[in-house]
Amino acid sequence: MMKLKTILATTALAALMASPALAQQISVKAGVLNDRSGLYADLSGEGSVIAARLAVEDFKAAEKGIKVEIVSADHQNKPDVGSTIARQWYDQDGVDLILDVPTSSVALAVNQITKEKNKIHINSGAASSDLTGKACTPNTIHWTYDTYALAQGTGGAMVKAGGDSWFFLTADYAFGHALERDATEVITKNGGKVLGAVRTPFPGTDFSSFLLQAQASKAKVIGLANAGGDTINSIKQAGEFGIVAGGQKLAGLLVFASDVHALGLQTAQGLVLTEAFYWDTNDQTRAWSERFAKLNNGKKPTMVQAGVYSGLLHYLKAVEAAKSKDTATVMAKMKEMPTDDPLFGKGTVRADGRKMHDMYLFEVKKPSESKGPWDYYKQLAVLPADKAFRPLSESECPLVKK
Repeated sequence: MMKLKTILATTALAALMASPALAQQISVKAGVLNDRSGLYADLSGEGSVIAARLAVEDFKAAEKGIKVEIVSADHQNKPDVGSTIARQWYDQDGVDLILDVPTSSVALAVNQITKEKNKIHINSGAASSDLTGKACTPNTIHWTYDTYALAQGTGGAMVKAGGDSWFFLTADYAFGHALERDATEVITKNGGKVLGAVRTPFPGTDFSSFLLQAQASKAKVIGLANAGGDTINSIKQAGEFGIVAGGQKLAGLLVFASDVHALGLQTAQGLVLTEAFYWDTNDQTRAWSERFAKLNNGKKPTMVQAGVYSGLLHYLKAVEAAKSKDTATVMAKMKEMPTDDPLFGKGTVRADGRKMHDMYLFEVKKPSESKGPWDYYKQLAVLPADKAFRPLSESECPLVKK
């Protein structure tokens, strides 16, 4: 009799599992790992968590039988802290994917742990192009931008406009090194030359001595291979030394809308920069950004936060299509399915994990040109995806078949 009960219970369970309505009852746990208290908090931080929640809301996950939980943590821009959190999330807390991760040194560490644990990492915040180059893995997608695209955009534009001699202020960690390397390649390829470079402590507050070296170099362009608070401080202090007034140009190789907001248009005007997303591009980006700003103390989204939304949305579409959250299955779906969302439009994910979309070259408006809060950019050019990102033919990624 006991055996019959066991058989009946097993049959009932099998029938339930085969039920189409319940087959999609999938629970996903996504971790937003970023800087929540330091120099990158404004460009990522809580705003990235808000963006992730909006992705779940817009996907209508609950209606589709997919339960999504969002957790978050502060990696403090330290690879050891980020690594510890990633391992705990994967090993003990049941996290399926990690999103955002600005600070390339932390991202490269999380990239390897994600491969080791066979989970998924959708990076929006880090810049190093090595994430889809020599450090690429089958488990990571690099979503929003990278050092190669920044160099192609800002570096290429400045050289073509006559800025053919450069001096770099470089944040002394993986991101800064990669950005200086990729920008140098573009500068020399376009006939320019690099007169020198100085490595600055990360994070830094006083850039005076480094800016004086750059000023003394007589380079036409001072390339800021830094980001967030470091960029803001560099530009403010350059203004105090009268560097731009003296005829040298500043190239902010990675500048975010949040940086321009912090600087103010009076200080930031004329900066040329490259972004993957701008809130005021079209009706769709404006509508989404308005919703975001209401949840983010009135602050408009950065491209990093927009990338978290876009990346998680595509992941959830892949889970739905695959009817599974198995890593290999979902990653295959994410690369097979075209991407499409209101912030980045249509795109693809390449074999090396590089998300492909257009990039944009902007110039920061003069105060007299701005029509209101957060109206900061005028568009100079569109960089088509195939020109913005490193071609697969030049890739060092072992996943790429040559």
